[in-house]
Amino acid sequence: MTVEAHKETLEFKAEVSQVLDLVIRSLYSNKEIFLRELVSNASDAAEKLRFEALSDDGLYEGDSELRIRVTVDRDAGTLTVSDNGIGLSRQEVMETIGSIASSGTRRFLENLSGDQAKDSKLIGQFGVGFYSAFIVADKVTLVSRRAGLGADHGVSWESDGRGSYSLETVEKADRGTSVTLHLKEDEKEFLDSWRLRSIIGKFSDHVSIPVEMAKEHYGEEAEQKKDAPPEFEQVNRGMALWMRNKSEITEEEYHDFYKHVSHDFEAPLAYAHNRVEGTNEYTTLLYVPKKAPWDLWDRDQKHGVKLYVRRVFIMDEADKLMPHYLRFVKGIVDSDDLPLNVSREILQHNRKIDTIRQANTKRILGLLESMAKDESEKYGEFWDEFGKVLKEGPAEDFANKERLASLMRFSTTHSEGTAQRESLDGYIERMKEGQDKIYYITADSPAAARHSPHLEVFRKKGVEVLLLSDRVDEWLVSHLTEYKGKSLQSVAKGDLDLGDLADKEEKEAKEKAAAEHGSLIEHLKKSLGERVEEVRPSTRLVDSPACLVVGETDMSANLARVLKAVGQDAPATKPTLEVNLDHPLVKRLEAETDDARFEDLSMVLFDQAQLAEGGQLDDPAAFVGRLNKLMLNMMMAGG
Repeated sequence: MTVEAHKETLEFKAEVSQVLDLVIRSLYSNKEIFLRELVSNASDAAEKLRFEALSDDGLYEGDSELRIRVTVDRDAGTLTVSDNGIGLSRQEVMETIGSIASSGTRRFLENLSGDQAKDSKLIGQFGVGFYSAFIVADKVTLVSRRAGLGADHGVSWESDGRGSYSLETVEKADRGTSVTLHLKEDEKEFLDSWRLRSIIGKFSDHVSIPVEMAKEHYGEEAEQKKDAPPEFEQVNRGMALWMRNKSEITEEEYHDFYKHVSHDFEAPLAYAHNRVEGTNEYTTLLYVPKKAPWDLWDRDQKHGVKLYVRRVFIMDEADKLMPHYLRFVKGIVDSDDLPLNVSREILQHNRKIDTIRQANTKRILGLLESMAKDESEKYGEFWDEFGKVLKEGPAEDFANKERLASLMRFSTTHSEGTAQRESLDGYIERMKEGQDKIYYITADSPAAARHSPHLEVFRKKGVEVLLLSDRVDEWLVSHLTEYKGKSLQSVAKGDLDLGDLADKEEKEAKEKAAAEHGSLIEHLKKSLGERVEEVRPSTRLVDSPACLVVGETDMSANLARVLKAVGQDAPATKPTLEVNLDHPLVKRLEAETDDARFEDLSMVLFDQAQLAEGGQLDDPAAFVGRLNKLMLNMMMAGG
C-alpha cells in the first residue's frame, strides 16, 4: 500500500528553542545522559504496550517479545535506539515527543538564573527526555508507528534542533519507535560498541526490558560473519532492581534507578526499599528528591509513584498510593495481589491500595523522622525544598497529624534570619514557667511577622512566638490547633490572655488606666465609627501607639489578604483597635480639643495600625492628605 505524502515543516516555539540551546550548552559535561534518556523512553513505550495488550493482545501484532536495540552505522556516523513498544501516532508525536514542548516551558525559563551550573541542575529537574539527543547530534530523526494502526500510519519527525522540525507520513511495517542520531563530528566516540555497553551498564542495567546490541566478532569469526545478518545479545541485566536483595544493591545502583524513574540528574536525598509479605504482598522503593521539581505547585500536573503488578508496568503517577502532601516522593510500588487490569477508578475503592498508601505514608514519615533526628543539616535542606508541601499534611491526614507536627520547622523570635529551623518540641522545651500555649503570628512576609507590634509584650517578657509567613501557614494553623496538649494561639486574635505569664500589678495598672481614660476610648470609637468593632486599651503594646485585633473566631487579616490575592471574597470582619495609653501620640490625642484634628489623628492612628501588619489602605490618598496636614500644622507651630 502506498502512502499519500503528507509532509509539513513547523517552527518550534521561541521558548522551546531557548531551552534546547540551554540543554546543549549546560549538559555538555554530562553528555552520555542522552543514552539513558532514550533507553528510558523506549522502556516506558514497551511497558505501556505490555499493559494495553492485557485487554487487546492483537496489539502485539504476532510479536510479544519486547526489546530495545541500540545499533550504530559507523559509515553514516549514526546511532539508533529502537524499540517495539506502543509507538506513536502522528498526533502523539506532535503533542508528546518531548517533555520540553509543554505548557510549563515559559514558567521554567523564568526560573533560570544565568548561572550555568545552577541552570543545569534546574534542567535536570525539568526533565529533558528526548531532546537530550541534541547534546551529541546535529540532526535527529524519529520514525514511529502506533501499535494497532496500519503500516501506512507511520510518521517521521526530523529536526536539527535550531528552530524548526518536519513531520511526514511514512510507511512503517513494524510497530514501535526508532530514534536515529546523526552524531556531531566530535561525538563519534558514541559509535564505539564498548563505550555504549559501558553507558548502558551504568545507567540502564536495571531496565526490565532487554536492551540488545549486535554481537562483536573478531578474527576469523568476524570474516566469516561479515555478510551474515547481525546477531543481537542482551547487554543489560534486565532484572527489576526492586526485586533484588537489598544487600546486593549498591548505593550507586539505587541512585541510578532513581534517575531512571524521575529523570532527575541529581542523586536523591534519601530512599527506602521494603518488601511486605503476608495477606497483602508488595514491594516498594521510594525516594525523597534533593530538589523540588519545577512543577510541584502546578495544579494540573499529576504526581505519584509508578505502579507495577507482578513486574508488569500498570501506570505512571498512581496518586492513590501516596497522600497529596507527599506528592514529591518518587519511586515504584509492585503488588503481587492487585489485578492486572486495575484502573484509576478501581484504585479509589480498593482496600489493598488503602493499606499500601498507609504503609507508604508511615515509611516516608519514618524516613524523615530519622533524617530530622540524625542528620539535621540534611533535614534542613529537605525542609527548604518541601516544607510548604508538608504543611498541607495536618489538614489532609488527621491520623498522622501529631507526627507531621513534630516534623514541622519554623522561624521564631528565638532565632535570627528567615530560615525555618525551630521545631515545636524545641519550642515547648523553651517555654516559660507558667506558659501553657504555643504563640504564633501570621503575616505576608518574614519581615512583617518579625516586626509586628503584636509581639511587643512577648519580647518584653521573653516569650517565644512562631513567625508564620508562608501562604499555607493559615491553612496549617486552622487544622493544627494543638500539639502535645499545648494549644496554638494567635497573638493577633481576641483579648490577649497570658495566663500565669501576666504580671498582676501590671494588669491592675492597665485596668485602672482604662477606667481613667474611658472618655478617650469613647471619643475614638465615635470618630472611627463603622471601621472598628470596638476600641480598647492594649495589653500587647509596649512601643507602638496602636494595633488592630480580630475576634478569636474571626478570619485573620492575613488570611483575608491571601484570599483576596487569589480572587476570592473574604467575609467582612471589623477589627478592634487597641491603643497604648502610655504612648506619647495617644496622650497627645487625648489632649486634643479640636474635633476635626482629633478625627484626623484618629484616622492616621487607625491607618498606621493597618499598615504595620501589612494591610492595604482603602484610601491611600486620604491618608497622605491627613498626614501632610498634620505635618504642616506641626511645622507652623514649631515656626
